[in-house]
Amino acid sequence: MSAVQHRAQVPLDEAGRRLDQALAAMFPQYSRSRLSSWVREGAVTVDGAVVAPKQRLQGGEWVQIDARLEDEVPLAPQAIALDIRHEDDDLLVLNKPAGLVVHPGAGNADGTLQNALLHHYARLAELPRAGIVHRLDKDTSGLMVVAKTLPAHTALVAMLSRHDVQRQYAAVVRGALVAGGTVDAPLGRHPVDRLRQAVRNEDTGKRAVTHYRLRERYRAHSLIQCNLETGRTHQIRVHMAHVQHPLVGDPLYGGHLHLPKGASEHLVETLRGFRRQALHAERLAFVHPIREVEMAFEADAPEDMQNLIAALREDAAQA
Repeated sequence: MSAVQHRAQVPLDEAGRRLDQALAAMFPQYSRSRLSSWVREGAVTVDGAVVAPKQRLQGGEWVQIDARLEDEVPLAPQAIALDIRHEDDDLLVLNKPAGLVVHPGAGNADGTLQNALLHHYARLAELPRAGIVHRLDKDTSGLMVVAKTLPAHTALVAMLSRHDVQRQYAAVVRGALVAGGTVDAPLGRHPVDRLRQAVRNEDTGKRAVTHYRLRERYRAHSLIQCNLETGRTHQIRVHMAHVQHPLVGDPLYGGHLHLPKGASEHLVETLRGFRRQALHAERLAFVHPIREVEMAFEADAPEDMQNLIAALREDAAQA
């Protein structure tokens, strides 16, 4: 059991939301049930006062958490290979492969990144979610930062909340774009399908902004760069589908398979065989939370995505 202390200001874009909902967004390293129990126990105050979980916020209030942390679920360390790009006493940066689940959950009790991290560094068991402060979807590859100490953990969570961590992605989308753009559309849980996110109105969704830039245009697809101004669940996937350019291979938002007219057998085989969203977190930049030095990391897209891009380039060159 360890002490948990956080103090943070409620972002203005959380105005009108319930305290328990805002806490889940502000402190994603803790489960909703744990946060709600702390509120009910009086371990959470808003501007110095104990309030109910359903209390509506105006934005700008100061939230204080003073609680005790017990392990929610005992997790076993597992010897799963990690591609670590940097490690020091306070944090590590790794390149997550596609197919690796970040947190244990329904249908994924083990074999996750969290299990792998506990095997790599046993003291991560003392931190919430083994030091994981943000996540990537199971089938999204790329760079993640993980805290190794409580001070680093607290600082990184605050930096992510302030959008002080720069995250850049590469994606292959359907459609031949002529230029980049910005998608500014609130996101929230889909009203019917609980596995999906959806563009919602300002009352039911949270502000979400994605900037995208065209890198390469093919006959019926494009390679783009995406930079997040916010970091909502499935943000790039939902936003690009919203502007009618869904990610290739996306099982939730991608729609039907699109084959360019006259596509070569190689391209048809490649597109049909690409069964995950074509999304890779290629760059991560931030100021070290303890040493206060600027850090930046880059990771090339994995082989399957590089093969997809190569097949699209070959098809475009032969057109």
